[in-house]
Amino acid sequence: MSLRITSIILLILFSGYTAFTMSIAEQSLLSFGYQLISSPDTAQVVIDLYIMAFLALIWMYQDCKVNNKSIGYFIPFALLTLVFVSIGPLLYLSLKGNLATKTPT
Repeated sequence: MSLRITSIILLILFSGYTAFTMSIAEQSLLSFGYQLISSPDTAQVVIDLYIMAFLALIWMYQDCKVNNKSIGYFIPFALLTLVFVSIGPLLYLSLKGNLATKTPT
């Protein structure tokens, strides 16, 4: 299965699950985030996720530059990544046509 198809499937499943859990949540997203970082064990997981999100942001930004995409193209993916972590990169990969890009010089 291609990376693009896999990304689309994961994007649909994870976005649907995210929407579902947010619709039944008893607290806001900010309250939930604060609760997660208030304990060392869950804070470690959040920090780990945001390290990966930061690496994905760097990759997406560099890929946009290599493929002559504007900063305006990158910003929505960056915002989604900062809020929902996985949704930004999954959407980026889903919309990206050919993954064989030019190598940066």
